[in-house]
Amino acid sequence: MSPSLNPAKALEQLTGQVGMSHRYVIEIDKSKYQLGDWTKASGLEVSLQKLAYRVGGMSHESLVPGSVTYSNISLSRAAGRDSDKVQQWLADVSRDYESLSGAIYLLDFLGMRAASWELREFFPISWKLSEFDSGGSRPAIETLTIAHTGFLNAESRFR
Repeated sequence: MSPSLNPAKALEQLTGQVGMSHRYVIEIDKSKYQLGDWTKASGLEVSLQKLAYRVGGMSHESLVPGSVTYSNISLSRAAGRDSDKVQQWLADVSRDYESLSGAIYLLDFLGMRAASWELREFFPISWKLSEFDSGGSRPAIETLTIAHTGFLNAESRFR
């Protein structure tokens, strides 16, 4: 094994477990709330406006990037012991809003960080719990949706 290769990457190469058993963690800076692991994340998306222009009387059109927009991020998991932390965080934010920063971390099958997205100025915009069905075999799923002002900066990195 190469000395520059970290143990998680080496094990990943040996076991072929790429993309298997990933989970996501949200960490909130300067906060007492760590919201636990999540099994599904969606909406981690950035879009750049496409602007077209023509110089002088030329027929050729040039394109440049315009403003950047970010989608809301939804995180889902089976409701459980960390659900109380989310409820307390929602209650606190609704009473006393403070601009938060933090990160979403993608953890690999060993629980090591595989990628991270540093979020700026985020806050919860919705939370829901799927219907309770005692006759069904599926767990109740909680979904937390957060808005943010971005994750593209020098701090974001893939490892």
